[in-house]
Amino acid sequence: MRDRDRLLRGALAALAGLLAVAAGLAVAELLAAVAVRREAGPVTAVGGAAIDRTPTPVKDWAIRTFGDQDKLVLRLGILAVLALLALLAGVLARRWRRLVAGVAVAFGGVGALAAAERPDAGGWDFLPSLLGAVVAAGTLWALVGALAPPASPGIWAGGAGRRRFLLAAGAVAVASSGAGLLARWRNAADAAEVAASREALRLPPPASPAPPLPPGAALDIPGVAPFRTPNGDFYRVDTALTVPRVDVDTWRLRIHGRGVSRPVTLSFADLLAHELVERRITLTCVSNEVGGPYVGNASWLGVPLPELLRAAGVRPPQQGGEADQLVARSVDGMTLGTPLSAVFDGRDALLAIGMNGEPLPFEHGYPARMVVPGLYGYVSACKWLEELELTTFGDFDPYWVRRGWAVEAPIKTQSRIDTPRGFADLRAGETVPVAGVAWAQHTGIDRVEVRVDEGPWEEAELADEDSVDTWRQWHWRWTPEAGSHRIEVRATDREGATQTADRQGTVPDGATGRHSVVVRVD
Repeated sequence: MRDRDRLLRGALAALAGLLAVAAGLAVAELLAAVAVRREAGPVTAVGGAAIDRTPTPVKDWAIRTFGDQDKLVLRLGILAVLALLALLAGVLARRWRRLVAGVAVAFGGVGALAAAERPDAGGWDFLPSLLGAVVAAGTLWALVGALAPPASPGIWAGGAGRRRFLLAAGAVAVASSGAGLLARWRNAADAAEVAASREALRLPPPASPAPPLPPGAALDIPGVAPFRTPNGDFYRVDTALTVPRVDVDTWRLRIHGRGVSRPVTLSFADLLAHELVERRITLTCVSNEVGGPYVGNASWLGVPLPELLRAAGVRPPQQGGEADQLVARSVDGMTLGTPLSAVFDGRDALLAIGMNGEPLPFEHGYPARMVVPGLYGYVSACKWLEELELTTFGDFDPYWVRRGWAVEAPIKTQSRIDTPRGFADLRAGETVPVAGVAWAQHTGIDRVEVRVDEGPWEEAELADEDSVDTWRQWHWRWTPEAGSHRIEVRATDREGATQTADRQGTVPDGATGRHSVVVRVD
């Protein structure tokens, strides 16, 4: 009987730890939602700190492995670790209740510090984690106290102790659920309000629309990525654990720094007052492996960046300007550094506010982002933009540069086989299309070649070129023989540079190598 009671109290102590941590998290999230800001919640704060401190190879592996779900995996991982620690804390608290309660408060202090040190932190961001830790410690103290051995033998076994604990645990569970649901409701209500504002926004037509798409630019071949990537399918790679929901009515963009003779602060209405341009531009993430999915083509609507910078008195470095780096800052504190010379060299560098005919989706930078053709996204495509600072590469290292990525990052010529897929089963003697996309943004694709089993290179047929800033589709007709075959592709850009066969990882300035697939022919 004593052994059974001991095991039961141990299990209930573990439950007490779990309930205590749940109560602390619920109170912290509620405080963040109603009094601070949702990004100050402990899971988001700790997750952001974890992302910032994760070694680059691990971060790159997470992007390759989990893709757009990497943030969800991180959140679930944080919650799983917290649950395990909570179970352990409950068991240990039976013997060292005061010590464990103190450790819980200290653990909350770590979360508070993580929240306070975020680049976008406000003055009270530390408070939700700290208060949540105090609530968790107090709840653990009370629940474990209810499990203390009774003064008179047999009372626990008789059920009075269990009832006392279960009543207290039930009250904690109900209160935690209420606080958590209220926090979720408040966050959802705020998000819905901003979403309704975005839905009501009507962007004006461009003063300079994109040129008509050449009739032969989009191939009608099943399996090939569409020429224009739908917003819902466009890749997303960033460090934001919670997608910012920015109120367009209060949003402002500040332009300042070296060589800015007229610092300005622009509202969204100010941007709409400019003559907008529309351009089709392909974006590529530096984390894209050879043959990877982190590349997409969209139609962007926005204000030319050179126009905004010249209005602030900025001169490009080509004309003796003081700055050579344009640092873009996001509302979540992210910093990206773009070579100022690329902004002023005639390419369609945009402060974009629209994507594929609608306001930017939240995941892609609403209300405003940068788009600079020919450069990997980590130096050119800052989302949720709120500040542009003119500086020099010698004076400031942006976020990714501090983590080992290259300072300047022109996109490397690449090609990809979209169909047939790897390990596809094909029929011998039947002609099949081998097709895909190739890109060399701001240089242009001049030729795509395909070969099978290390044989001679055969020139593929290119779709019509839209512009040097967009990818090109291609296809090649193949009549295979039975067996296993390896199909390989390479592209040559407008400057005559052919895609190298040398394999290199994504760090520090983009992957190299040739994409290939293996198929079976029966």
